[in-house]
Amino acid sequence: MNPLEAVRTALISKYAQFSGRAGRAEYWYFAGFTILVIGAATVMDEAIGHQIVGPLAVLVLLLPNVAVTVRRLHDIDRTGWWDLVNLVPVIGWLTVLVFTLQRGTSQDNRFGPVPQH
Repeated sequence: MNPLEAVRTALISKYAQFSGRAGRAEYWYFAGFTILVIGAATVMDEAIGHQIVGPLAVLVLLLPNVAVTVRRLHDIDRTGWWDLVNLVPVIGWLTVLVFTLQRGTSQDNRFGPVPQH
């Protein structure tokens, strides 16, 4: 999966889809896209002197980020509820980071078939 396909999948075809699986490429390409968008929005906010674009970008990207993270957790055969660990500062973030870096199961699991790459 290339970066454009990953962003298109997370933002358009699976915007709020919490079922199924997401491979590492889909997750990390979308994470990179999110960082770039929020960084650009922050720069724009600084340029105009108001906090408008950044919070709007975060709001628009929140649901697809949660959805792709849940699907990524499904790929390693973990329930999406593990995403709630992100609410615990540092330890929770590191736990989810380690989970998202792991290779997905190589066969179909309880959350669906192996994602297409």
